Order: sequence, then C-alpha cells, then structure tokens
Amino acid sequence: MSAMYGRLVDLLVDRFEVDRAEIGPDTTFEDLDMDSLFLVELLLVIHSDFGVNVSDDAASPGDTITEVADLIERLATAEAPA
Repeated sequence: MSAMYGRLVDLLVDRFEVDRAEIGPDTTFEDLDMDSLFLVELLLVIHSDFGVNVSDDAASPGDTITEVADLIERLATAEAPA
C-alpha cells in the first residue's frame, strides 16, 4: 500500500473514529456506512491536513479507500511545484 493509503487510513481512524479492523484496500465508504455528506467533510479535512485541493464531487460512497488514496496522490503530484 502507498504512503497516502496509510495516511488516509490513519485519518479515518484518528479523526473519524473508524475501527482500523474494518478498513482494507477494497473497503468502500459505503461498507463503513459513510454517505456523500461524510465524504464532503472528509475531502475538506484532506484539503486542510494534506494541502491537496479535492473537489466535493471527486469521490463517491462506492469508491474504495485505495481509489481515494490514489486520487489524492495524483492530485498532490499534479499540484507539486515543478
């Protein structure tokens, strides 16, 4: 797993009190009983904590933790100064 995946899992556990045992690479936000409103809040926290601009509709409850971690990684790379 990528470093960003680990950071996202840590964020879910530490900030949103998700049980680490419930999280796996193929776990979706729906599996964690998290809806689109939760995702908006999560993306705001990602922007604040990771410094990555993620649009409100960039992720959906059906996305896996790995897919969102990969998205954040791509956006962080694209935003990095050359």
